[in-house]
This record gives sequence, C-alpha cells and structure tokens, in this order.
Amino acid sequence: MQAQKVKLDTASTESSTVYPILFIIGLVHLLNDALQSVVPALFPVLQNSMGLTFTQLGLIAFALNATSSLIQPVVGIITDKRPSPYALPIGLTFSLFGIIGLALAPSFWVIIISVLFIGLGSAAFHPEGSRVAYMAAGNRRGLAQSIYQVGGNSGQALAPLMAAYILLPLGQKGVLWFTVVAAAAVILLFYIAAWYKQQVANTNRPVKQKKTPQAKSSRKINGNRRIITFSICLLIFLVFARSWFHAGITNFYAFYAIENYGIPIADSQIYIFVFLGAGAVGTFFGGPLADRFGKRLIISLSMLGSAPLALLLPFVGPTLAYILVAIIGFIILSSFSVTVVYAQELVPGRIGLVSGLIVGLAFGMGAVGSVALGILADWIGLTNTIIFTVCLPFIGLLTFFLPSDQKVRDMHS
Repeated sequence: MQAQKVKLDTASTESSTVYPILFIIGLVHLLNDALQSVVPALFPVLQNSMGLTFTQLGLIAFALNATSSLIQPVVGIITDKRPSPYALPIGLTFSLFGIIGLALAPSFWVIIISVLFIGLGSAAFHPEGSRVAYMAAGNRRGLAQSIYQVGGNSGQALAPLMAAYILLPLGQKGVLWFTVVAAAAVILLFYIAAWYKQQVANTNRPVKQKKTPQAKSSRKINGNRRIITFSICLLIFLVFARSWFHAGITNFYAFYAIENYGIPIADSQIYIFVFLGAGAVGTFFGGPLADRFGKRLIISLSMLGSAPLALLLPFVGPTLAYILVAIIGFIILSSFSVTVVYAQELVPGRIGLVSGLIVGLAFGMGAVGSVALGILADWIGLTNTIIFTVCLPFIGLLTFFLPSDQKVRDMHS
C-alpha cells in the first residue's frame, strides 16, 4: 500500500495534465459549494420567518462549517492510506438528504441536523476531490488547484444570487430546487470515481525508489521536521484569519449594508456576489501566478495587499463599496488554491491529510468565527463587528516567517 501511495503522488509529475478530469472535478466543486452556500443564503429568509437571532445564525453556520471542515483531516488520513474513489458520490448523497431536510425543516434544531448532513457530504468530498486534482495535474499543480478551487469559490459566489432570485421569492421551500444540483453532482462523481479507480489500479505496483548519494544527517532531518511543523501550524493560522474575514463579509456584510445604506435585502446580496465572484477570478489567477513568481509571495501579497483596502470598507458610501469589495475579494482569495499547493509541497505524500488541514480544519476554525462574530454583532453592533473583521488581513504580516519556495524544495531534495 505504501508503494501505491508513492506512485499516486509521483504520477502527477510523470504525466500530462488531464484537463477533462480537472474541469469536471472543478464543476462538481462548484455544485458542492453551491449546495453549502444555500445555508447562508437562506439566513435572511430564516431570520424573517423564524425570528432567529444573529447568534443562532452563527450557530447554524458553525454546525455546517465545523462538520464539513473538522472531519476533513480524518477523511484525508484514511484516504492517504486507502484511496476511496466512491467516497465522492456517497458523500454528495448525504448532501442531497441534507438539502431535502433544510427545505422542509419546521424548527431551528431540524435546520441544525440538516446542515450537519450537508457538512458531512462536503467533508467526504473535499480531500478526495483535491487528490483527484493533484493526480490530474501533471506538472501544473498551481493551475490544477486553481481550476479545482475556482469551482468551489464560484459555487460560493452564487449564494447571494440564490438568495435574491430564488430563496427570497420562493421562501424556505425554494431550497427543494437544489436537489437537482445535488443529483447532478452525484452523477458526475460516479464518472470521476471510475477514472480515479482506474488510476489506482494502473499504479498499484511497487515503485523503485531512487537512491540518494548520501543519507541526510539526523540533525538536518530533525531541523527540517521542526520547520515543517512550524510552517504548517502558521499556515493553518493564516488561513484561519482569512476564514474569519471571509465569514465576516459573507455572513454579516449584507446586514451591515441594509442597516447603513438603507437598501432592500435583495440589493444587499449583490455586495456578497461581487466579493465572491471577484474572489473566484482571483483564485483562478493565483495558481498560475504562484507557479511563476512563488507561492509564499502570492500568499503574502493576498493578505497584505487587501489589508489597507479592507480597512477603508466600513467608511465609504454604497457605490464605492462595490468597487472595494471586488478588489478585496480578488486579492485576498488569490491565495486560496496556493496555500493548498504550498502545504502539499511542505508535506509530500500526504495529499489527503494536508488538503483536509488547509481547506478543512483551518476553514473549520473559521466557522468558530461565524459564531464569535454573530455574538459580537449582538453585543457591540454590526458596525463595530465589521470594523473588527476588516482588521484581520493585517495578520498577513506573519507570512514573512514562512520558508521560501526554494527552502521548501531544498528540505525535500
């Protein structure tokens, strides 16, 4: 089984990029994250129909994101040891049941249970979806992860449009339309799973290991392990901060716009769409830019470049806010796929675990931000909460403590 894992991880560097698989897994990522995005998109409807507080909305977001995220590293560890192609369609079937439950939920606690099912489906999908993208990448890992991740970000960007044009007119039962989306994702994932299973079958043979000129000293090995451990922990913390910022904008900025600009709910959702849509474009360009200029540089620029603009956001008018949220979304989400590839190169051979940690656990810690920001909004008001949120990108100063791309390559040479 160890030989199989080595071969699967090296296959991407020995073959050409498989674009059809990348585009299909990217499309399914879009569908999966669109299903997840139904939950926050439904918040204004639930607040009006059930009288939910910001704290309860934060708890719903926490239940979704914590389930979908915290389980991902566990799935990654299991699938690193034993690849599981059919975990992909099975996982999305859980999401299908969750969508049905969400549409018919009569109470707050039934909503919580339904979003747990959606979260479980997403937890099963993401580590194996990232592995499929890695296997199909060839030598273009940054581009491959960008294609995969831009699908997810595009799905999230659909949330405000879904709220404005489907959920607000149709109400909670309008969620039933998304059963079609879930069913389409399941069908596509059966095709992906068949390709994935064939790749495993083709590579399930021993691989001759290259002999190194001399063994590394134990001091160097231990030093590298300390650097890798520190770097992974720091990277998770940076993604954690980015996720808090993301949660603040996507979950609460619409309410801020309604309160401060005096606009209707449907119009407030356009700000979120602009932020997430520009972020999806940034995610696509971030990977190729990282392939060319370096991953650590793009990670640094994505946070520090957006920080001063984010600080201006609460103090501008409604028109300028459209421009700012677009630029901020493009810049800060340009590192979304890059952090995954950077982590995969820090810990080669553990694709599922690393993907689960960066996309899953770190984003799950961001789910804590949804609860904290909801409590903060009830306590000190929306305006002060948004001001706190826009200060978070300055944590990007810590990126200078990450090792350079060359140092990461040297540690594993």
